Amino acid sequence: MRPPVATFPPWPGAEKAWTFLAPMEGVTHPAFRELIARRAGIGVVCTEFVRIAATGLGPKHLREQVVRAPGAALSVQVMGNHLQHMAEATEIVASAGADIVDLNVGCPAPRVVRKGVGSAMLKDPELLRSVVAAMRERTRGCLSAKIRAGFDDSSGAVAIARLIEAAGADFITVHPRRQTDFYRGVADWRIIAAIKASVSIPVIGNGDVWYAADALRMRSETACDGVMIGRGALRNPWIFEQIEALVHGAVPIRPSGDDVLAHYDELASVLSSGYPKNCLGMLKEQVRYLARTVSDGPRLMREALRCATAVEMRAVLTTRFAGEAGAGIDLGAHGGSLEQSGTCIFPTIE
Repeated sequence: MRPPVATFPPWPGAEKAWTFLAPMEGVTHPAFRELIARRAGIGVVCTEFVRIAATGLGPKHLREQVVRAPGAALSVQVMGNHLQHMAEATEIVASAGADIVDLNVGCPAPRVVRKGVGSAMLKDPELLRSVVAAMRERTRGCLSAKIRAGFDDSSGAVAIARLIEAAGADFITVHPRRQTDFYRGVADWRIIAAIKASVSIPVIGNGDVWYAADALRMRSETACDGVMIGRGALRNPWIFEQIEALVHGAVPIRPSGDDVLAHYDELASVLSSGYPKNCLGMLKEQVRYLARTVSDGPRLMREALRCATAVEMRAVLTTRFAGEAGAGIDLGAHGGSLEQSGTCIFPTIE
C-alpha cells in the first residue's frame, strides 16, 4: 500500500525560510553545511549526492549521510536508477532522520551520464517515473526531485515535471539548463515559470542566482515557491542572510574584504580538521568563487590555485582583500557588474 504523500506544508524548513543550499559534489559536506547554516536566512541544506550503484549501498554508509546542520532542515540527495536499491536507500535515509529525500535528475557530468543516471534519466521518462514511484512507495516523508530542463532539448521540461508529480513527488526543483549546456549561457527562468504554471506541487527555482535580490526577482518573475542557490552561495556566503534582510525590509550586510578573509579562515579550520588529506583542494574550489567578487578575479584565482599550502593561499588572498571596503567587492545584495544573473526577459531577435 502506498504511504500518504507528505503533509507538512509545503516542505520541511519552509516555516523558517524558502531558501535552499543546493547539493554540490565535493562541497556540501557536513562541515560546509554547518558553516553556512550558522548564518541567518536558510531553510534547507542539501547533501552531496549519494551514488546508489546497481549493487546497492550499505545501510551504515547511508545513515552516515544524515548529519544535520543547526537550524535548517536536511535534504539528502540520492542518485541511481535501480528501482529496488533506490527504494531501499530512500527508506533507510528517511528512517535515519532526513527531512527530505531528493532524487538527482540533473547532474550533467559526463562520468555520471555514461552510467545512465543524473540528467541521463531525462532521456528515459518511463524509467524516471518508475524510480520516483518506487521511492514514493518506501517513504511517508517528503520526496523531491531536482531536474534540468532537458538533456539536449528543453521542449519536454513541462512533461517531465508533470510525470514526476504524477509519480508522487512532493515538490520539484528546476535548473533551467539542458545537460548539454553544463553551466554555459544564462539560466532561462522562463522554463521555471512554465513548469510552475503546469503542476500543482511546489516548484523550487535554481540557476544563476548570484545576488540576494535575484532570489526575490526569481520568485516574482516565475511565481516559484522557493529558491535554491549553489554557486552563488560559494561566491557569497552571506547571500541567505542578505535575502532574509531584504524580505523583512532591513538593510542587508555588505561584507568587507576582512569578512572574506575571516570566512576563508573558518573554512580552512573546519576543512583541515574534518578533511585533512583533501583540505587544500577543497579550499581551492571555494576560492575559485570568492575570487569572482573582485574585478581582477582571474589573476587572483591563478595565483591562489598555484599555492601549495592553505597558509600560502591565505597570504595571496590577504594582499587583495585585507582592508578592502565593502564597496570595492561585488558582494552587495542588489548586485553588481561581475556576474550575469538569470532572467525571464530575453531580447527579441528580429
